[in-house]
Amino acid sequence: MIDPNSKEDTVDRQTDGSGADRQGAESGGVRFRPDDVLKLECPFTDTTVTDVSRFYVSVRWPWLEVDPQAKNIRWNGQRALPTPEAHDWEIFRTEPAEVALKSGDACQVGIPPTVVHVLAVDHFDPPLVTGMLPRPASYLEVLRQGETYDPELEDQGYALDPVGGEPIRIELLFRPYAFLEPGDEVIDQEGYVWRFNAAWDWHPFDEAQPSTPAWPLALLSRNGEPTPEEAAAVARATAVGSHAEELERWTELTRARPATH
Repeated sequence: MIDPNSKEDTVDRQTDGSGADRQGAESGGVRFRPDDVLKLECPFTDTTVTDVSRFYVSVRWPWLEVDPQAKNIRWNGQRALPTPEAHDWEIFRTEPAEVALKSGDACQVGIPPTVVHVLAVDHFDPPLVTGMLPRPASYLEVLRQGETYDPELEDQGYALDPVGGEPIRIELLFRPYAFLEPGDEVIDQEGYVWRFNAAWDWHPFDEAQPSTPAWPLALLSRNGEPTPEEAAAVARATAVGSHAEELERWTELTRARPATH
């Protein structure tokens, strides 16, 4: 678990793959989970423009390989990146900008510093067949800074393989309630008992209790009886502060509203 007293944690994506589940995907020892706030960067790398249209610029993708064992999927080694007219969000960009390019131009592709927050974590067992190598074992579904999840919209999130072939640097800027694990049960200052599902998803054991817990919190259960060290860590982390302060910091970084459950 990430140290709740640490302001950030930084990992580089590896290409050898690692395990994941619905609660988290691992990358460089960091297990991501919904509501994490991340900063993404990828070094700009030389490539060539293969095609240009009004809405997209296609470039040769410099990192991934064609999957020769993929059935019914034949990737051509290229990737189409949207122009501003497409109104489509893409974390990878070109230098020079897409609108300045024409077919045959040399350019670079990468990710400028980009803040996102994790909407969901998906796991694939066996890894997903996409026509590209490496095959993703997990995806982070992320939203850009300033965008709030809308359940009425389809395909709102951007799918990112945290251990894929592109050399993306992922910096964990903030994890709300980093000192808790999904499924933890706690008792708050007012004596109400809660189950922690996610930072903005608390299950009350008493329907009459308030909508959010009052700090400090005492850990009652973590896969059974918590260890003294686990209980002490939660008590220490919530000795000062509040749920409102966790939400305020998250909102300042994401410029969004939390997804409701």
